[in-house]
Amino acid sequence: MKKMMMAAMFAALAIVAAACGGSDSDLEELNVAYFLEWPTPNQFEQANGTYDEELGLTVNWVSFSTGVEMSAAMASGDIDIAFSQGLVPFVGAVSAGQDLKIVDVAVSYAENDNCVAATALGVNRDNAAELLDGATVSVPLGTVAHYKMLKSMQYMGVDTDSFDIVNLAPAEGAAALQGGDVDMACGWGGGLNRMLEAGNIMMTGAEMEEEIGLKVFDVTSVRAEFAEANGDVLKDFLKITADANAAYASDPDSRIPDIAAEAGMSEEDTISTLSTFSFPTPSEQLGDAWFGNDVPVFMNQVADLFVAEGALESKLDDYAATIDTSFLEG
Repeated sequence: MKKMMMAAMFAALAIVAAACGGSDSDLEELNVAYFLEWPTPNQFEQANGTYDEELGLTVNWVSFSTGVEMSAAMASGDIDIAFSQGLVPFVGAVSAGQDLKIVDVAVSYAENDNCVAATALGVNRDNAAELLDGATVSVPLGTVAHYKMLKSMQYMGVDTDSFDIVNLAPAEGAAALQGGDVDMACGWGGGLNRMLEAGNIMMTGAEMEEEIGLKVFDVTSVRAEFAEANGDVLKDFLKITADANAAYASDPDSRIPDIAAEAGMSEEDTISTLSTFSFPTPSEQLGDAWFGNDVPVFMNQVADLFVAEGALESKLDDYAATIDTSFLEG
C-alpha cells in the first residue's frame, strides 16, 4: 500500500504538470516556497524586504510542510521558486515528468534530518532489527527523510517492508510520537526537535554520512519555463541569497531575531538549528563535491532506490540534465 501511495503521488504530479502551461514573460510578482521552522540566513532579507527592493518585484513567501507539496505547487504554476526543497522530492517530481531545474544548493544538514524511536522501546543501532520489526512509523513520503529512513534502516538490518508507514509531516509526526501513536517518527527542523523530547536516534547524521554515504541537503528549484523567461531575476535571487549567507557568517548575532521571526521559532531554537546547517558558496557548489560530480550521482542513487521500492515506475537516464548552474555562474 505504501508503495502504491508513493507511485500515485508522483503520477499525480506528472498529470498536473502536463495540464499546466502559460507564460512568465510579464512577471509582476514572484512566488517563493519555503519552510517554517527551518531557519536560513536569507530570512533576514526576507524579513526586511531586501528581495522585493533589489528584484523590483513583490515577493510572496508561501510556507509548505514538505518538498512534495512544493513540487505540486510548481506543477500547478502557483510557485515559481522552491527554496530549500529536499533533493528527494525533486528527484521524484522530475522522474514523474515535471520540467524542473535545480539551480542552487540551499543548505546542507546531515544532523537535522533523522528518525527518532520512542524512548520506551530502548532502540539502538545494535537491536534495531529486532525491536523495530513491524513498527508503526511516521515519515513524510517522497522526502529526504523517507530516503534517509530507508537507507539507514536497511543498513542496520531492519526489514522496512514490515513497517506500517503513516504519511505525516514532521510536526504531525512529532505529535504522534509524543502521543504514543507511532513507534518511530522521521523528520527535520522543529518537528525533529520535538520528536527528540519523546525518543532517541539510532545513528547520527555524521555516522550515516561516513558509513552509508548519505549526503543530506536541500536545493533551490524552479520551473524550467520560469527560468528560461526570467533568467536575470533568478540570478539576482541567488545572489541575494548567497550574500545573505556570507553576511550571516560574518555577523550571525545581529541577524538571529529577524531570522527567528520569519522561521516561526524562538531565538534559542533558531541558533540551535542553524548550528547544524552549512551553506556552500557558489564556487563550492560548482566543484566536484556538489554539482561537478556528487549531486547527479546521488540523484541517480535516490531514483534507483525508489524504483526498487516501487515508488517510481521508472527513472531518468541522466539527472545531470535537470541541473542548471548557469544562474550561479553569473
